[in-house]
Amino acid sequence: MKKYFFLSFFSFFFFVNNSFAQFERGYADLVEKLLPSVVSIATSQIVERRTSSIPELPEGHPFNDMFEDFFGNQMPKRENMTGLGSGFIISSEGYVVTNNHVISGADQITVIFNNGIDEVPAELVGTDPKTDIAVLKIDPSLVEIQNVSWGNSESSRVGDIVLAIGNPLGLGGTVTSGIISSINRDIGGGPYVDFIQTDAPINRGNSGGPLFNLDGEVIGINSMIISQTGGSVGLGFSIPANTAKLIVEQIISFGEAKRGWLGVQIQDLTPEFSESLGYDSTEGAFVASVNPESPAAKSNIQAGDIIVEFDGKKISSFKDLPKVVAETPIGNEVVVSVWRNGGLIDINVKIDELNEGGTIAASSDGLYIEELDITLTQLDKSTAETLGLDPSTTGILVKQVGENNKNLMVNDVIIQVSSEKITDLASFEKMLSDSLKLKRDKLLLRVIREGNEFWLINPLVIE
Repeated sequence: MKKYFFLSFFSFFFFVNNSFAQFERGYADLVEKLLPSVVSIATSQIVERRTSSIPELPEGHPFNDMFEDFFGNQMPKRENMTGLGSGFIISSEGYVVTNNHVISGADQITVIFNNGIDEVPAELVGTDPKTDIAVLKIDPSLVEIQNVSWGNSESSRVGDIVLAIGNPLGLGGTVTSGIISSINRDIGGGPYVDFIQTDAPINRGNSGGPLFNLDGEVIGINSMIISQTGGSVGLGFSIPANTAKLIVEQIISFGEAKRGWLGVQIQDLTPEFSESLGYDSTEGAFVASVNPESPAAKSNIQAGDIIVEFDGKKISSFKDLPKVVAETPIGNEVVVSVWRNGGLIDINVKIDELNEGGTIAASSDGLYIEELDITLTQLDKSTAETLGLDPSTTGILVKQVGENNKNLMVNDVIIQVSSEKITDLASFEKMLSDSLKLKRDKLLLRVIREGNEFWLINPLVIE
């Protein structure tokens, strides 16, 4: 007994001693190995400030200065706008991964290495705005390059130690550490990405940089933060490596991402729905409608079906389905398990390619705008009448408001951004994009609330 106790104590002492030794050493050896593969991304773009008409207000009105700031002067002005972000090298051929929003609209892209000396021009290979991923290419003959490897993000666990390396606030080669705070985090960033949440400090400029595990593998792409101040508060979000790797490979091969298409409109399976259908669970995706020309229709998936499994993957919520469908290779035949008329049936479906305007497995949740922490939908005549507005009113409806937005309210109707009338979601997205390119940190919005029309300033939550 004493012998076993001694052995156990010795093993414990050895483990603790090694742990302290590792703590004392820190991560310097690992960081030294990884730094050459992480780069800064510098962009430049010529933009032209649009002319606009300033709302007529009495001389000396306190809002006059505010409108001047947002509308600018009447003469067009060309400016060279610059931006900074992060990226990492994934192959000896010179492919570099970053975020789409880092390089969006850029006329020139330069990759700057951690040594602060080497700077090389980069060519844009392709982007996928839906997952916020972009791939660049540099000439490997111009500079010595070192690449990193993808890790398996699905094996990551809450509590794992991670390192973020990037170019926050222009300070290239910055290393921060933390843990994985959550996995499969849905923050309304679209149907194709469930994020890794980390408390490793991430700030403006970290976008596009890698999130490493302690094996030196990339398990995520640092893409966004949630913050009321614009700085890190320990809420950073990374695109999982398993999602990113697939998109990157497609961009390199085809110049774009190619997604699988099922062609169903889905919605949440509420307890009321389940009860009315005689289904004793709320797990699954309720099929609201089926595109008549879609793979789903050709395989006899019907409105009213409940999809509980797709290609061997359990569908716990309707939000699970778009991602697994999108990641399915084009042309693959998969088994879709549906609950119908009191029982489960398996249906074989051949997945087609999603074309622009197609429906993977969409919901009617609306468009989430992370910079404002709101969800928007198109204002239709019926909703306008319900709100007591003229049916001909054009604009977009605020459907949901997150905790980071203290200015807008549910059922607000946005009809104008700065000088531009807003008629649909596309026009709003364009104005938001223009404001981001001009490095503005707030939007001037004209809003209808409970029949009253007014202007307000809404800060942007951006990296």
